[in-house]
Amino acid sequence: MASLHGITVHPDCRHFRGDIPCRPNKEHGYQCGRCPVYAPVQQRILIIKLGAIGDVIRTTPLLRRLRQEYPESKITWLTLTPAILPQGEIDEVLKLELPAVLHLRQREFDLLFNLDKDKEACALHDSIRATQKFGYTLHPQYGVAWPGNALAEHKYLTGVFDELSLQNQKPYVQEIFELSGFEFRGEEYVFDTHQDKGYDWSQLPQGRPRIGLNTGCGDRWTTRLWSDEKWEALIEQLQAAGYAPILLGGEAEDERNRRLHATTGAAYLGTFPLPQFINLMHQMDGIVTQVTMAMHISIALRKPTILMNNIFNPYEFDLYGRGQLVQPNRECVCFYRGSCKLGTSCMEDLPAGKVFEAVRGSVSV
Repeated sequence: MASLHGITVHPDCRHFRGDIPCRPNKEHGYQCGRCPVYAPVQQRILIIKLGAIGDVIRTTPLLRRLRQEYPESKITWLTLTPAILPQGEIDEVLKLELPAVLHLRQREFDLLFNLDKDKEACALHDSIRATQKFGYTLHPQYGVAWPGNALAEHKYLTGVFDELSLQNQKPYVQEIFELSGFEFRGEEYVFDTHQDKGYDWSQLPQGRPRIGLNTGCGDRWTTRLWSDEKWEALIEQLQAAGYAPILLGGEAEDERNRRLHATTGAAYLGTFPLPQFINLMHQMDGIVTQVTMAMHISIALRKPTILMNNIFNPYEFDLYGRGQLVQPNRECVCFYRGSCKLGTSCMEDLPAGKVFEAVRGSVSV
């Protein structure tokens, strides 16, 4: 507590902003002296998780444990993609830019979690003052990411040696929890459905289970791609069984989705900004996807997720008991590779019927 010109000010309150009026003051006229919602911060927590978007999404279960263990904490999250985080669940969301770095380096935290091996994230871990630090540091002699303590060693090693990554049987979220000093207890993602935005989805098919088909996978690991012929076969089977297939994707998938819409009649509404795309996915009863951002969104939305995987360790993904993971009938020999060593991706050995059966086993007609 401080007194400025005889006026009580609580800079330790979770609501206090310091540059503009806080929400209780703006909405109710409360001042610190007699504020009925004064919430003194007991722990100051910083999470550094920059990207990619999917990895940011699947780190959000950690918020549930932090809120449980430290209910009177103020949580700050530094990232490259603030828009993907649930704004109402985090006290302070910052984008990795110079202004954020400048003021974070002048602050003190009780707990700091650096969950990225990016060199800038590790450097920030080292330069920000905190009583306890978890995650990755920067090796002072060689300038590479390095485990900050023994808790970070397992996740570090599976990230730098393919052989150890292949042997790993822990889901990503469990590894993040253990790196942070917690036992994973099945905590769900924390995510915004954007259902309050008033998006109009009246064009979507009605009366049948909607199965979202996310047809792309990005351009980094194209060995994950499924051919148009496979998607067409799956769409036909879904339609015959009474499902309503909905084509999903971004700009990179637009041309493909237009082709599939023309040849099969599957619904395709076009591309949308990320919040609207998330809400479109929220309208689905189940989602078929590769390992890509849409997979993380689907899991976060608690949708039955039919996950087509070939080049990644299947143990990495936790579907929380909803949906199924399906893999090609031929064993993949291209772990984390962007091109197939054999010339033709094993995804062509994943039959449409196998994916269809996984849909039917996860979403009832």
